[in-house]
Amino acid sequence: MRIDIDSYREILDTLSRNKSRTLLTGFGVFWGVFMLVSLIGGGQGLKELLNNNFEGFATNSAIIWAQPTTKPYAGFRKGRNWCMNYNDVERLRSQVPEIDVITPMVSRWGCSAVHGDKKFTCSMKGLVPDYAKVEAPKLRYGRYINAMDMQQRRKVCVIGKHVYKDLFPQGGDPCGERIRIDNNYYNVVGVDFSSGNISINGRAEDAVCVPLTLAQQTYNMGDSVHLICLTAVRGVSMTSITPHMREVVAKAHQIDPTDEKGVTVFNTEVMFGMLDSLFSGVNFLIWLVGIGTLLAGAIGVSNIMMVTVRERTTEIGIRRAIGATPSNILSQIISESIVLTAVAGMSGILFAVIILEMMEMGNTSDGIVEAHFQVDFWTAVGAVAMLSLLGVLAGLAPALRAMAIKPVDAMREE
Repeated sequence: MRIDIDSYREILDTLSRNKSRTLLTGFGVFWGVFMLVSLIGGGQGLKELLNNNFEGFATNSAIIWAQPTTKPYAGFRKGRNWCMNYNDVERLRSQVPEIDVITPMVSRWGCSAVHGDKKFTCSMKGLVPDYAKVEAPKLRYGRYINAMDMQQRRKVCVIGKHVYKDLFPQGGDPCGERIRIDNNYYNVVGVDFSSGNISINGRAEDAVCVPLTLAQQTYNMGDSVHLICLTAVRGVSMTSITPHMREVVAKAHQIDPTDEKGVTVFNTEVMFGMLDSLFSGVNFLIWLVGIGTLLAGAIGVSNIMMVTVRERTTEIGIRRAIGATPSNILSQIISESIVLTAVAGMSGILFAVIILEMMEMGNTSDGIVEAHFQVDFWTAVGAVAMLSLLGVLAGLAPALRAMAIKPVDAMREE
């Protein structure tokens, strides 16, 4: 459909003659596009904010820990306290081949970390190097605990973000510095800036991580472990092997294999599945509301163009009488609809992007953007294409009515 400069001028003149009506209709399209783009960008940012709570955490993982039994078994009453040990790690590794990574952990709470005149109350975690495959660290400085630290029981530690900021307020690389935790000194070898909110015996931001063997020796824990964290091999559902894992641990400690509270297994696969289902529903709702608002705006454009055609019946009849073809009338009406829809729609996109940019700036800390409240390029392209299509559809019915006007009928109406 080709339109020359004079046709564009005529379109603008027609729209300007009905300013109030044009503004009212354009606002409907503007609001529809603004709602759609804002909801998409806001939903994306909200999803990213929630995902940050599980940052670096394996989605196919599970955590096993001991609690008082809730069922009698093998002559033992319910309510019995028990504790896992390192042998449980070897049992799970040998008897459950579907496990990929298995890593024990011990913990202490309320420890005092001191450096110079600075003090911070933290939790201490005794870990093995493979724990990084369950909850990936985000190292700002240095390294993570390695196999040599384990074998030689080195007095080294990796500190969390909050520990680092409180003990080293001047900033800089603290690796090589010594800090005191309770009555023991440790060399800092790394700084973990992970900010996830999954708390496995304490948040990573507030924790000091040391080699597992060193923690067991320092605090006379023997071979006991507080938690066993593990991941399944690729393609294996953690839910499918959970009963077998519970049975392996339960039998070794004379516990009923069906006692789900006595041998607690926290399956993160279920949690991530619930999160995915939640955002699938949110995305559906966003598109439903956004497209519904757009369609309402398009209907408004169609109605206003229909009224415009009725008011211009005489003008259209005269044009037909002096030689205008039906295609000329069709292109004129549809072009007016497209221009009105495009201008209002692009304004809505621009305003929505500005609002989303402000939201993104409000979710920035330490120069790092925590969530991106923006739509991607192809979403914007899709919105423009949808606007063009709606403009054509909105102007189609009025254009067909205008084509049907006969010069004689138009003069008689006048």
